Amino acid sequence: MKKLILLLLPVCSFFACGKQQPASTAPPATGDFKWTTESFVDKKIIRYQVPGFDKLTLQQKKLVYFLTQAGLAGRDMVYDQNYRFNLPIRQALDKIVAGYKGDKNGQDWSELLLYAKQVWFSNGIHHHYSHDKFQPGFPKEWFEKTLTEAGATLSPEAIAAMFDPKIDPKRVDQRDGVDNVLASAVNFHGPDVTTADVKAFYEALTTSEDPEPLEWGLNSRLEKGPDGKLRENVWKSGGMYGPAIDQVVSWLQKAVEVAENEPQKKALQILVGYFKTGDLKKWAEFNIAWTQATEGDIDYILGFVEVYHDPMSMRGSYESIVQINDFEASERMKVLSGNAQWFEDNSPLLPNHKKKNVTGVTYKVVNTAGESGDASPATPIGVNLPNSNWIRTKYGSKSVSLGNIEDAYNKSSGLGLTQEFAHDEEEIKRSEEHGELAGKLTTALHEVLGHASGVLEPGVGEPSKTLPGYSSALEEARADLFALYYILDPKLVELKVMPSLEVGKAEYDSYIRNGLMLQLRRIKPGNNIEEAHMRNRQLVALWAYEMGKKNNVIEKVTRDGKTYYDIKDYEKLRGLFGELLKEIQRIKSQGDAKAGKALVENYGVKVDPALHQEVLARAEKLNLPPYGGFINPRLVPVTDAQGNITDIKVEYPDDFTRQMLEYGEKYSFLK
Repeated sequence: MKKLILLLLPVCSFFACGKQQPASTAPPATGDFKWTTESFVDKKIIRYQVPGFDKLTLQQKKLVYFLTQAGLAGRDMVYDQNYRFNLPIRQALDKIVAGYKGDKNGQDWSELLLYAKQVWFSNGIHHHYSHDKFQPGFPKEWFEKTLTEAGATLSPEAIAAMFDPKIDPKRVDQRDGVDNVLASAVNFHGPDVTTADVKAFYEALTTSEDPEPLEWGLNSRLEKGPDGKLRENVWKSGGMYGPAIDQVVSWLQKAVEVAENEPQKKALQILVGYFKTGDLKKWAEFNIAWTQATEGDIDYILGFVEVYHDPMSMRGSYESIVQINDFEASERMKVLSGNAQWFEDNSPLLPNHKKKNVTGVTYKVVNTAGESGDASPATPIGVNLPNSNWIRTKYGSKSVSLGNIEDAYNKSSGLGLTQEFAHDEEEIKRSEEHGELAGKLTTALHEVLGHASGVLEPGVGEPSKTLPGYSSALEEARADLFALYYILDPKLVELKVMPSLEVGKAEYDSYIRNGLMLQLRRIKPGNNIEEAHMRNRQLVALWAYEMGKKNNVIEKVTRDGKTYYDIKDYEKLRGLFGELLKEIQRIKSQGDAKAGKALVENYGVKVDPALHQEVLARAEKLNLPPYGGFINPRLVPVTDAQGNITDIKVEYPDDFTRQMLEYGEKYSFLK
């Protein structure tokens, strides 16, 4: 649960227009590079470059290529994890879009292509962020006819799931007062498994006295057998998802042969063993080895990792991110991890909740070379792993900021939202001058120090167990608050990572605007907030606003019928952030489920309908999609007459539809 996500009319494509456009290859000068290729509904498609790839040795290029292929080989798994009918629906859509010979100027075709893009973007038929199911804009009868003409088939149950809005409407349903497991369409549990079933099953396997608990449930589907008894269907070679996992293993074994050093090789070998066996002890062993493999220019995240899409915060979505170190940027930011103990010692946490010895915290700015699964097309901008608290405490953690992803976001965006929602020209100017650095520093502080901070009290179990349903939102709030508390600290100026406290003020302005207003454009009218990161941001911003009313710390201003939030006292706001950080750390450290639930439900969930309508109306005029996703670069091996790889070239495709169909053709290993 250590992932930071950035908040952000179909164009003619090869498959829509019948003309093949050549893919861009080597990147032109940055000023000429086409960052945004298209937008549809609430999404835009962005490209990113991989600076420094040409400076790698052939061995390193091979390592990047093999790891990227390993990630893509498991792509089918995340579709099936997200919903039981996703995979056949996507495969049918792939076949239709690739071979459609009907009228491509008609409304039905346009709507089907739009639906397919939504499915590709979200790895399934539910929105990647709101979890709401997409509703096709084309008739069911036309689709069934087109399906037959394309030589594709879908079960009546899958077709009904597409068209009937009452069937599995939410991928993840976190509403209070419902059975979250039963109500969620995500395919982590059998259709008749309840929240009580999950709790009882794992309570029988775990104990709070275990100092080194395994990440129970991380890599399996919990289902009822023919005898009605619960069992885990483990994702491994020879088990569930076996054909795809075997392909992942095959590429990882190639990566082992070109590892940069022995620690990296050892970690890869253990990862291979984990995928083969599904043994969670091997997963813990891998995380320890991976955390300690800090040398080399190449790194990766690969496996069933993040638990955001499990209503119980236990099961991990498949994902892959392959990374190349950005040496210059990493060196500039190294000072943060080098001073981790100072930040921990001077934090507002209760003394017994502070780490006495911050161990093994590493931080790098990296350039992403390829992503897959839950990390693609929509990607995080920063990651801190491993998730296991005892491994983090004993062995440390790795934090990365995805530098080229952040750069691509920045180059594809403008100041339109800031100009519309900022209170005054001073805020706008501050954002122009310091907003980009503020964002990068916040990512670094969130990942390097925030997630790495704090300890659990003796006998308190993993938060996924002690704070069920709320651990992800609370953990993200905790990391955000650590970043917010320190980004207005003179220590950062002293360490020369920012020029002045104006950077911190720019981040405070942005965070309050986003937490109280801007992120509401991602929600349908009448809905409350369910996604963990959005709950986190509103919780922090709204709690600070409410608690600061007495001293007018943040003033709500209405001008010309529009709402603004104006920070009147930045230092007092910093103090409020410190108070909330201390409380959320206490909740986590003590496993106080009642207090955790109250914080999230009272401040992070409910939406002011009038303000929501206002935000939607103001944002609509700007025509700026709130979500961004990426087309991956294509790594192309160059071989000699004997088939030996002599080089790896990077190409930069610019057609989202073509890449999705290419992936569907090359990396479909599950049926």
